[in-house]
Amino acid sequence: MTSAGERFDETRATTLFAFDSVSIPHTQNLRLEMSEPRRHPANPVLRRGEAGTPDAMGVQFYGSVIREAGKYRLWYVAHDDDASSAAPSTRWRAAYAESVDGVSWAKPRLGLVDFRGNRDNNLVDVGGDWGFVNLKVIRDDDDPDPARRYKMTTHVYFRHHSRLGTLLPFVSADGLTWRPATDAKPVKGELRKEDLLLPVVHLEPCGGLYRWDGWYYLTAQNAMPGIHHHQGRVVRIFRSSDFVNWKATNHIGFVRDVQHDWLGEGRSREGEQNHEGIAVWNRGNVLLGLYGRWHGAVEWEEVTVDLGLVISNDGLNFREPEHEWTFLRCGEDGDWDQGGVLQGQGFENVGDETFLYYGAWDPRGTGGSPVPRGGVGIAVLPRDRFGAFRVDESGKGPGAYQAPEIVSEFVTASVPREEGKASQVYLNVDGLGPDATLSIEMLDEAERRVPGRVAKIGENGFQVPAKWADSEKGPVPDRVKFRVAFEGAGNAAIRFYALYLAP
Repeated sequence: MTSAGERFDETRATTLFAFDSVSIPHTQNLRLEMSEPRRHPANPVLRRGEAGTPDAMGVQFYGSVIREAGKYRLWYVAHDDDASSAAPSTRWRAAYAESVDGVSWAKPRLGLVDFRGNRDNNLVDVGGDWGFVNLKVIRDDDDPDPARRYKMTTHVYFRHHSRLGTLLPFVSADGLTWRPATDAKPVKGELRKEDLLLPVVHLEPCGGLYRWDGWYYLTAQNAMPGIHHHQGRVVRIFRSSDFVNWKATNHIGFVRDVQHDWLGEGRSREGEQNHEGIAVWNRGNVLLGLYGRWHGAVEWEEVTVDLGLVISNDGLNFREPEHEWTFLRCGEDGDWDQGGVLQGQGFENVGDETFLYYGAWDPRGTGGSPVPRGGVGIAVLPRDRFGAFRVDESGKGPGAYQAPEIVSEFVTASVPREEGKASQVYLNVDGLGPDATLSIEMLDEAERRVPGRVAKIGENGFQVPAKWADSEKGPVPDRVKFRVAFEGAGNAAIRFYALYLAP
C-alpha cells in the first residue's frame, strides 16, 4: 500500500470513480456497492460556546472547510444568545475556527469585530453588521488580484412584502477580513432592495459554491415554479463570470424523482424534497456533492432531514449514483445531530480516511421557543472509497442465466492526456490476493490495445500504480480508455473504487 507520505492529492488528478456512470459507462457482470460512512468518535468536533459568546445559541455549519499550508480552516455561522436584539438578522454572524489535524478545533481570538464591548472573539470582519444564515468559502488562486483570493457567497435577507433571502458575495485577501464584492451597505444586518443581484424572489443561495470552466456557480434552494412544477425545494444553479454580476437566468440542477408529483399550492413543506442545495467537492474533472434529503410533513414536528450523495460531470446536472440512497442519516433523539443534518462544504482526504464535515439542525423545533442548535461533526470513509464495483454473482448457481465463463470487466470513457505530459495510472482497490487480481489495459479511441500498456494488479491500496509491461511500449495517444477485468477464482472478493491519472 502506498504510504501516506508518498500519496498525491487526488483532487489534482483525473478521477474515475466506480459510481460515475459517465466516466465508466461500459460494464459487464459487475454491480455497484455504495459505502456508508461512520461517525467520528470525537463528534461534534466543534461545539457551541459558553453563555455570552457569539455562538452560544448555535454553531450552524452552513459553512466551509479548506486545508492549506498545513492547517485546516473552517468558516461557519455563529448565533448568539441575546434574545433582546432589535435586529434579529445581526445575531447570525460569520465565525472562524482552525485545526492542525482536522479533528481538534480552536476558535482563535481574532480581535477583528466588537461583540458586547470587546474583540476577544473568533468573528471575522465582514465590513458591517451583516447577518448571515448561510455562507460558503472557496480559495481562488486563478484570480490575479490578491485582494480577491478568497471568495464567499452568503445568504442575507432583504425586505419586500416580507423578509426574503437572497445572495450577497464577498471577497478577501486572507479569509478573515472581508468586503462585499459590490458597494452594498447593510441596514440592520439586511440588504436594501436596490442592491439585489438576483430577482425579487425568496432564494436560499448558499448550498454550494464552486468554479467550473471559468465560471462561478452557486447551488440554491428554491420552491418557486420553474419550467415544470416540482414539489417543494429543488436545486437551482446560478452563475457569474466575474463573481460580481450574477445572471438572472438559472438552471434546475437536481430534482428527486418523487418531486415530479406536485402536491399543489400551499403544501411546500410536505413530501420528499431537496434541502439547501448541494455542497460541492470539486475534483477537477468531476463534482461530488451532498444534498439534504428532506422528509416533509404537514407539521414541523414531523419533518426530518438526512444527507444524500450526488455527482456531476458538467457542473450543471447532478444525479444520484444509487436511486434515493441515503448517505448519512440524522441522529437519534438525544444525539447532538438528532432530527436533521446539514451539508457543509468540507471534504478532505486525511491519511487513510476521507473526512466529510457536516452540521446539525433539528427542524422539528421550528416555530416554537428557540433552542440551542448545531455543531460540526465528521462522517468518515476509507480514503476515497464512496462506492465499489464488485463481481455480480447473481447469475451463478442453479437456474443461472449466465455462463460461468463470462468476464467481469469495465471499459472507461476516453480521457484526454494532458498535453506534453505523461500520466501515471493508479487504482484504489481492495480484496486482491493470489487468486484475485485486476488486469488493466490502455486502449486508444477505437479500443485497440496500446502496445506495452498492460498490467496486472495484485496489491491492495488507495493509490496502487499500474506497472506497465516493459517490452515494446507504444506511444500514448492524445485520448485513452482503460479496460479493467476482475480475474481469478477469488475475484468476488475484489472491490474497485477508483482509477486516477496523476501527472
